[in-house]
Amino acid sequence: MRTAIVTGASRGLGLALARALARREWRLVIDAREPEALAAARAELAAHTEVSALVGDVADDWHRSALVATAGRQLELLVNNASLLGPSPQPRLGDYPLAALEDVYRVNVLAPLSLIQMALPLLGDDGRIVNVTSDAAVESYEGWGGYGSSKAALERISAVLAAEHPGLRVYAVDPGDMRTRMHQQAFPGEDISDRPPPEVSVPGLLTLIEGELPSGRYLARELAPVAA
Repeated sequence: MRTAIVTGASRGLGLALARALARREWRLVIDAREPEALAAARAELAAHTEVSALVGDVADDWHRSALVATAGRQLELLVNNASLLGPSPQPRLGDYPLAALEDVYRVNVLAPLSLIQMALPLLGDDGRIVNVTSDAAVESYEGWGGYGSSKAALERISAVLAAEHPGLRVYAVDPGDMRTRMHQQAFPGEDISDRPPPEVSVPGLLTLIEGELPSGRYLARELAPVAA
């Protein structure tokens, strides 16, 4: 059975993608930091496929090791979705607390790279790595220097990894604005009800996961969906 690791899968984009993969009978290894939300996600997904749910923080080495060990030799897909926004509201770089920035980079850059390093020996010739990025990685929005620069670093890691491992498909995918808890945290007090739900971005992610597009950076909503 094809196995996928999806980090940050208790809600938002991670859960929406996990639902789609479960319907396609992928075996899932998912994680989140909040036990109750993760347990609810696991119970829902387990109605469709085999699911292992590990409570923990991707910033912790032991947790990353447990994710990869649980996936085992059938691992075909790693989705680095878990992210840390940082302080809310987003501070300007001149005022950004460096300790907080270290935490953002630890979760958004170092943790995905560490998971990739651990997963590489297990991923076969058709292995896929999907790193979830943001338009803040390529656009200069005031106040987004911390989060945006971390995603820019993740995109550069994705591109270099693809050059170093031409047999793998390595994707940096921008899902676009979404109506999620993180997006609300980025805009405290604002009404974000006009943003689409994360499910709108899932067909594009599936195109990368199950299609034949080359490694690269993609906008999820500009991709034609693969057949169900």
